[in-house]
Amino acid sequence: MFVPDQPLHFMPLLRSYIWGGRRLAHRLGKNLPEDGIWAESWEVVDHREGESIVASGTFEGWSLRQLIETHPHEILGRNNPSERFPLLLKYLDCQRVLSVQVHPDDAYGAKMPQPDLGKTEAWYIVEAEPGAVLYAGLKPGIDQDYLRRAIQQGTTEDCLHTLYPRPGDCIFIAAGTPHALGEGLMVAEIQQASDCTFRIFDWNRVDRDGHPRQLHIEQALEVIDYERGPVEAVTRPTRSADQPTLLVDCDKFQLLEYLGESPLPLPTKRFAIVTIPLGSAEIQTDRGSLDLVQGQSVLIPTACEDAVLKLHPDTTALIAMPPRTDFVERR
Repeated sequence: MFVPDQPLHFMPLLRSYIWGGRRLAHRLGKNLPEDGIWAESWEVVDHREGESIVASGTFEGWSLRQLIETHPHEILGRNNPSERFPLLLKYLDCQRVLSVQVHPDDAYGAKMPQPDLGKTEAWYIVEAEPGAVLYAGLKPGIDQDYLRRAIQQGTTEDCLHTLYPRPGDCIFIAAGTPHALGEGLMVAEIQQASDCTFRIFDWNRVDRDGHPRQLHIEQALEVIDYERGPVEAVTRPTRSADQPTLLVDCDKFQLLEYLGESPLPLPTKRFAIVTIPLGSAEIQTDRGSLDLVQGQSVLIPTACEDAVLKLHPDTTALIAMPPRTDFVERR
């Protein structure tokens, strides 16, 4: 019986929203339909709203759900408590500003009419046009009553902390943090595998049918963490040429950035998602290698114990993993 002990490459799942465009094709090589605007490419996901399908290899045509049902330890590891794949990796093409929104934590998500995980996420800025902005957190001193009045008066934007991101910036958005990505950004996002979103404000626009999108103001006001305040880009530690930089280390995931030229052994005893927002790379194992071009992603199952990441010049790799303190395990 075959087991999933090699890197898994999935077919992207494309999402069309009113703020999208065509740069997923132009910048990241996604095979978009000829017509329409496309906002998101879900690279690795196991959720009722979307399911990754293996693109090639021994398990071609299998869904990530099927793989976890039949090979849970080989995919997730023996110490992972999840019954589903807990993370979702996506790319976003922001041609217009996204709605101002907030995500609940796990406890609130579990109480929803259709239970879901909460949603903690991190953004990695792949491209940023001059003057592009994003909103992350509330300005100091904004409480629930103040925000409620601002929403009623149409001044929600005045309550939000504004950032002017640059390529390579990372912004950590914990559950309960109001946020919105702005126009002119290309973003890689790692998040909990959740679709639990409460819209606060949608810039008074309408959808393709002329209707405003639904808002969830009362739920949003309830789940916002008013103590968190403004959110800034992650401050990087001193970089080492041959070691990944730990960008985010939270109780839901770790996110690492690697720019080095030396081959990097990937962790053992837990899974990893590798994506290439810039450049090209290859994943080497004792059974061969897999080339990755810009915009491609792979899942390294726990059973794949000998994977090594080798970057080509001028390449950036992102590595997302479940939380653990010793994020680079030596053999």
